[in-house]
Amino acid sequence: MAQRDYAAAVAALNTCQSNFSIVDAIRKSGKGMNKQAIPEMIEWCRKVGYEPSEFDKLKPIHIAGTKGKGSTSAFVSSILAQYLPSANQSVSPIHKIGLYTSPHLRFVRERIQINNEPISEDKFTKYFFEVWDRLEAAAAAEEEAGQTDAPTKPVYFRYLTLMALHAYLHEGVDTAVIECGIGGEYDSTNIITHPTVTAVTSLGIDHVAMLGSTLPEIAWHKAGIFKKGIPAFSAPQKEEAATVLRERAAEKGTSIHFIGVHPSLASDEVKLGLSAGFQKVNASVAIAVAAAHLRALGVASIPDPTATPHIPLPAEFVRGLESVKWPGRCEVRREKNVAWHIDGGHTLDSIEVAGRWFAEQMMQASSSSEEARRKPRVLIFNQQTRDASALARALYNALQTGMSSSSSPFTHAIFTTNQTFSAGYKPDLVSINTNQQEVDTLAVQKALAQTWSEIDTKAEVSVMKTIEEAVAKSREVAKTWAAESGDENAEIMVLVTGSLHLVGGAIDVLESGN
Repeated sequence: MAQRDYAAAVAALNTCQSNFSIVDAIRKSGKGMNKQAIPEMIEWCRKVGYEPSEFDKLKPIHIAGTKGKGSTSAFVSSILAQYLPSANQSVSPIHKIGLYTSPHLRFVRERIQINNEPISEDKFTKYFFEVWDRLEAAAAAEEEAGQTDAPTKPVYFRYLTLMALHAYLHEGVDTAVIECGIGGEYDSTNIITHPTVTAVTSLGIDHVAMLGSTLPEIAWHKAGIFKKGIPAFSAPQKEEAATVLRERAAEKGTSIHFIGVHPSLASDEVKLGLSAGFQKVNASVAIAVAAAHLRALGVASIPDPTATPHIPLPAEFVRGLESVKWPGRCEVRREKNVAWHIDGGHTLDSIEVAGRWFAEQMMQASSSSEEARRKPRVLIFNQQTRDASALARALYNALQTGMSSSSSPFTHAIFTTNQTFSAGYKPDLVSINTNQQEVDTLAVQKALAQTWSEIDTKAEVSVMKTIEEAVAKSREVAKTWAAESGDENAEIMVLVTGSLHLVGGAIDVLESGN
């Protein structure tokens, strides 16, 4: 490979994606998660030059769950960042914090953060090609030994997991917050042998083909990250899931602690950087996780969260909770005439939560029910890989439940693909695990438009090929409303939801000035 810049690294990484036909075959086979995934991942580690025990140096925190695991990870990282060396923290147990999450919104390097900033393009490129070259050398050695049937590179998520761990070791990270990809027991990240603490966020039904179709099956997978003698925490769960988590914790030689909403959050004494009500659960789990981690690092002044259900919050914890940033999750961005409400709700549970959040925002923004009825509200929606129509219906129902009036939640509903611009995608946003024919023919979008027209006969429904066009249409609606209302500063609300790929593309369009 002659070119070795960031673009070349992303292009090479994209060759590790599983294409649609492979993903679809796995989904339809019902085979579930690969029980050989961890031995295979350990073998990839060895090819890159590591034994899993070496990652103990990172003092990893391991987080699984269906909903909120990314937000919880962000809360944990933000809290712990307040303990980095500074004028207020001259003696610190932490010097560099790694945060490994997925998926990314705009740039793949968002997945590999240090001290809450994505690694630079230069560092991403450096560590990408170091891993690539080691794998190439291992493949050449295998070929020389006559082993020609083995794959030469791991798939996309495994590759990034290897690369993140490699980067963190070289960068001197001494606390790494690691979010699981799918599941837990067989997830690529579960090569971690000795975390300081583990946690499971709220559970729901998702990735059915991989994890099963019931909460107990899903809880079994998520609890796979528990380790002997290591504190384990969980958000409140339905009893059928909680029972499995308790049983699995006992099997693995630990006990699990269920964390309700912290009183300081319930009373709004602490204002979270992520404003939605449901984030209080994620933040409460993060408080317990951060406290357990700090105690594991020797900070004895922090009360034991396994003994004290809700520890008194040190000033550092409050700062971390209030200053957390997690783009694309319950995020509001404003420009002239438009308040963009952005949330990557992509499962039935999370889309219902996004709907309730937007309903709350609508009620807060309207001075009267008459104003709420008259003012335009726009939906931009897509979900290319799950049951899109079911998600759209769940969103409508959640909004209707959360609204005080019986009016339509949206005056305009726009269904678009995840294609960002008319010219295409940035390499970071290319996904080959969708059905390209469906994307090209707007099949999913047309079906969604039909569904929404049946649900809500009053909304103006549109289908658009790109996110750029959907954003432009929303701005036209806003401009028209400002002119008609006689208020040049009049503001409409737009909800962008349904897919993290859509959300990432929308943020890209908004930040590009298009």
